[in-house]
Amino acid sequence: MTTYIWVAVVVIAVVALAAVAYVVQQQKRRNHLRERFGPEYERIVADHDNRRDAEQELLDREQRHSELDIRPLPQESRETYANRWTEVQERFVDAPGFAVTEADQLVTAVMAERGYPTEDFEQRLSDLSVGHGETLDHYRAAHEISGRAAKKQASTEELRQAMVHYRALFEELLHETTRGR
Repeated sequence: MTTYIWVAVVVIAVVALAAVAYVVQQQKRRNHLRERFGPEYERIVADHDNRRDAEQELLDREQRHSELDIRPLPQESRETYANRWTEVQERFVDAPGFAVTEADQLVTAVMAERGYPTEDFEQRLSDLSVGHGETLDHYRAAHEISGRAAKKQASTEELRQAMVHYRALFEELLHETTRGR
């Protein structure tokens, strides 16, 4: 064979290897994001026009999260918050709407002490999605019911569900170390 044919074969082989490496890298990234974000991965992909933009948003969330000073709660704080949660649950019997509002405030307080920014609900969702993708739908549902409760548009059963939803995230935030980092 001539030199040109050998050069062409080598170039084709190098391009083929680069293409395979690119596909493998993309699949590894996709698997990492699916594992890290759980159900939030599929929700974000569904909200975007293409998978690449969705995955870039998730990577941006990871980057922002890595810059936050997220820390575990000291034992004393965990005990205090656990006691406050018990009090909130007890108040649910007599004042379910008020208890749901308190539960929302308590979750926000735990987030703040852990180092999460808490000013904007959508940003809270974004920041929480990195380490709490499995429980994020609970938080969304609880927040939505809490908003309707503030307008007196939620049934007692919905308020009970809100408490269950808040508790899922609350317990995860309360007992989590820095595993999500």
